[in-house]
Amino acid sequence: MASALDDIDFGSDHFALFGLPPAFRIDPRALDKRFRELQARVHPDRFAHAGESERRVSLQWATRVNEAYQTLRNPLSRAQYLLDLAGQGVDKENNTAMPPEFLMEQMEWREAVAEARQGREVTELEQLHHRVKQRMNKRYDQLAELLDDRRDYVTAADRVRRLMFLEKLLAEIDDGMAALEA
Repeated sequence: MASALDDIDFGSDHFALFGLPPAFRIDPRALDKRFRELQARVHPDRFAHAGESERRVSLQWATRVNEAYQTLRNPLSRAQYLLDLAGQGVDKENNTAMPPEFLMEQMEWREAVAEARQGREVTELEQLHHRVKQRMNKRYDQLAELLDDRRDYVTAADRVRRLMFLEKLLAEIDDGMAALEA
């Protein structure tokens, strides 16, 4: 008897699993649609009356589909995954060197966040959030060019590490806003 799991290639990379080309620029609607289709096929509820082995496999594949989806839907995770596929890991644990001007900029951002939090200036935090988000969007556009167009994985890895700083800064700003609004 055939199973709903039989014709899915779970050994494939995340992009192939979702039927997408391995690229930074992806169609989020296509990703979402394919996610819903895959989840409908592998969700453990669908196998509630199946044998123990098939239920276990279903749970494993539902987890795999969820993890792949979370990786591909987040631009920073997607970029890191693409770099891993290209054999150019980000090496965030060992490669922490950043240009001094970038580090100074980070210090200035963090000081501005700390001052706005201390002064209970929600509007200032909102403006900082907007400016950091704009900066990140520009960096993501550059990252798309580096990964998809130029295939410059070394520079892309550096940009990913920088974006990781900005993502963390954005989270700090969001935390500050939430704390002041509570």
